[in-house]
Order: sequence, then C-alpha cells, then structure tokens
Amino acid sequence: MTKTIFITGTSSGLGKLTALHFAKRGWNVAATMRTPEKESELSAYDNIKIFKLDVTDVQQVQVATEQAIAAFGKIDVVVNNAGAGSYGPLEFAEESTIDWQFALNVRGPINVIRGFLPHFRANKGGMFINISSFMGVLSAVPTGSLYNMSKFALEGLTEGLYYELKPLNIELRLIEQGGSKGNNFLNSVVFNTHPEIKDYDDVVGKVNAMFSGVTEDALDDPQTIVDEIHALATGESQKFRTLLGQAGNDLMALRNAVPIEEYLAKIALNFA
Repeated sequence: MTKTIFITGTSSGLGKLTALHFAKRGWNVAATMRTPEKESELSAYDNIKIFKLDVTDVQQVQVATEQAIAAFGKIDVVVNNAGAGSYGPLEFAEESTIDWQFALNVRGPINVIRGFLPHFRANKGGMFINISSFMGVLSAVPTGSLYNMSKFALEGLTEGLYYELKPLNIELRLIEQGGSKGNNFLNSVVFNTHPEIKDYDDVVGKVNAMFSGVTEDALDDPQTIVDEIHALATGESQKFRTLLGQAGNDLMALRNAVPIEEYLAKIALNFA
C-alpha cells in the first residue's frame, strides 16, 4: 500500500523540499501551510494535497487532521516542521513574542500530535518526526534564549512521550538540524530590540554580525536533512535523535568533552 506523510510548514524551505522528496518517491503527501492559496508548485503533483493549517490554532489542526485522513484514508508519518525563532535580549521581548515563540515551536507540535493520536491508536501504529535544532540540546548563540527554550521543550516533550506511546506502537523521532541553504531562517526570525537600553549593545552587535556574515556556502545542504527524514520514515534509520550539520556536531563534541561551566565560558568568550 502507498504510504502517506503529513508535513507542517510546507510553503517554503525544508518543509517544501520534504514534501517534494516524498511525492517523487511515490508517497502520498498531506502538505500544510497557513496560506495554501499562494502555493502552485506542490499542487502540480497528483499525490500531494494541500491543507490550510496554522499549527497554533487548535480548531484548524482538528479540521486539517480530519481532512487529511478523509483524503488519504490513513496517515503513516507526521512531520512537525513548522517553526520560527525569536532572538535578542530576553528583557526586550514583548509579551506577545514570548507567547508566540512557545505557541509555534512547542504548543504547535503538541496540537498536531494530539490531533493524530486517536488515528494512530486506531491503526495501532504511526510515527511522529519532530524537527528540532542543535540548539535544542545545547546553547551556542547569545540572545537566543527564547528559541533555545522552545527547542529544549520540544526535545523534552518528545522524549517524555516516548514512554507512553512506544507500547502503542507509535514511534517518536527527533531531527536536530542547523541552518540549511534556502530555509529562509533569517526571514522567519523576530529580533527583540529596545532603542533606549544600551547595555546589551556589544553582544547584540556581535550576534547580528555573525548572522549577517553567514553565507549560503556556510550552511548545510537541506537535502541531507530530507534524506534523514526519509530514512526515519521508512525505518532505514532507527535513531531516536539525529544530530545533523558540522556546527551542531562540533559544538556537541565540545559540550561532551568539558564541564558545562567550561563550555559556557568558551561560548561566551567567542562573543566577548
């Protein structure tokens, strides 16, 4: 039987590339996005159906879940890909930004997982692949506390769910990626600023210079991430956590090699 994958955040970047990859390999694809009326590339495929979905809207999640199941009969794999980041000193963050960061990167996956659990239980199996970040297992960029918080929470959510869903034959996987080419990361970042407070100017300036200095050549090939998602979905890989990219692996090696106090001091020194 043809298998079906449900993917959030497919309007661009990694989500779209994943949808195209699976469709070209014969899978049915339920591709979701907030503005499906703007999409034309995915809709050209007979085995891709597009559904409107803002993962922070519980009612929309319920509707999209029901529509996808009705369209394909069975969903085998769900990829929680939709997400974005907030950077800048925590003190500067608007209340709405703090809530938005949690709502999109944490509550969004929770909404989708809860939406599909009855379907997976009825089918006695299924898989959730949650797209995290190496910043979900370690901190490496000053002014990224809210983004770190959200990805750390996603990691904890996924690991905690393992114990209650494994007996039901429902699998959980994590992809811990870094920045990738064409993923529009900076276009989806909210920067918290305050024109009157200058105490954070040094570190903020260095972080902004780092971001602005990142070129496409320095980013990872997104296809390597998609290949790992495919390996997990097909069972070729059984990894619970898959850490991808040179930056993430180098930082993890450093983090594992020294005490946390020394690691934090080394990272801080880079921005001193």
